[in-house]
Amino acid sequence: MKKLFVLFAVATMSLSIYSCRETTEEKTEDAVESMGEDMENAAEEAGNEMEEAGEEVEAAAENAENEMEQEVEEEVNETDDNA
Repeated sequence: MKKLFVLFAVATMSLSIYSCRETTEEKTEDAVESMGEDMENAAEEAGNEMEEAGEEVEAAAENAENEMEQEVEEEVNETDDNA
């Protein structure tokens, strides 16, 4: 009877240790997957923000070009008026 109890205790401990190991592996795997998804989302967000910044720079450059053309035209017209 004593041997049967010891055998049962050892079997129970083995199963619980194996179960804990599996749970730890699953949690680690889930954490790694979550990190990967977070990194992917952050990269996508950074890409979107870079694209928006590029569009803003392009719009600012176009605006500056238009202002310069307008200033040049005004200067040319002023020179012609004074002559």
